[in-house]
Order: sequence, then structure tokens, then C-alpha cells
Amino acid sequence: MATLTGKLSLIADFTYLKTTGLTDSQSRALVKAITTFTSGSGDDQVNAIWTDDRNISASANDDLDLAGVESDAFGDTLTFTKVKVIMVKADSTNTNDVVIGGAASNALANLFADTSDKIVIPPGGSFAITAPKDGWAVTAGTADILRIANSAGGTAVDYTIVIAGTV
Repeated sequence: MATLTGKLSLIADFTYLKTTGLTDSQSRALVKAITTFTSGSGDDQVNAIWTDDRNISASANDDLDLAGVESDAFGDTLTFTKVKVIMVKADSTNTNDVVIGGAASNALANLFADTSDKIVIPPGGSFAITAPKDGWAVTAGTADILRIANSAGGTAVDYTIVIAGTV
């Protein structure tokens, strides 16, 4: 039996310095959002993770079926019941944006309520979201598709994705 533990850390640490005459003024913004997960299927727990480096052709979509299609690092097929972490990193060499959301059917409805709900990630950008308590429900055949799309024609895009949750 496998166990899974981990954490997602988001840290904003900025120092703002202004010199006026003989005086320096400084302001620091430090915000940490660290979510730690233990192994299991309850609050603050995950028991499955799927990661991949992917490529999407120009003007194409990558519809990820989270209920029985993707496999973990050990080759086991994952049928998520809840997703608790989604992280997408767009490659810095992309010309086009990577777009999350907008599946025409069977979308993760409690995360993307409408086909127009999308998150646009520019080249080199990233997006991460967590729902450590309840997660987002995955229902096979009705709410199990996470669409990742290439925003335009001309060139392909590359991205890295991490999805953690419960099966």
C-alpha cells in the first residue's frame, strides 16, 4: 500500500524601498500560504497524485479525464473522487498562453461553473489552487474533465501539471 504526503507552498516576499533625501523608507510584504497534506481521504489529506509534462498543438485542447484515464507514476489508473490541488506551470519558451477551464461538457462543475470560466497563464507563468478540506468533487461521466488549452494558432505550448486528491 502506498502513502502520499506533501505540501504546496506559495510565498510572496517583496521589499519596497524608497529613498527621499537623506532617508530610506522600506516596506515589506510577506504572505505565506502553505498547505500540508497527510496520507488519507479526509480533511487535509490526499492519497493520489498525477503529474506530467505535456504539449498542446496550436489551437488545440488537452481534455484531462480525471476519472479513470490518467495513470500515476507507478502505472496505476487514477479515478479521482476529489481534487484538492491543481498546479499548472506554462513553459517560458511558449509563444501562446496556456488556458485552464472551458470544457464544453463534463467539466469539473464545482470549480468551473460555466464554459466561459477560464484562467489564462502567460508564458513562464503559473497557477495553483488548493481545496484541502472538501476538495472539488469528480464524478465520472458528468464532472470529470479538466480542459487545458492552447490559446492560439501558430505554435504549440508546453506545460507541467500536478493534480493531487483522493481516489
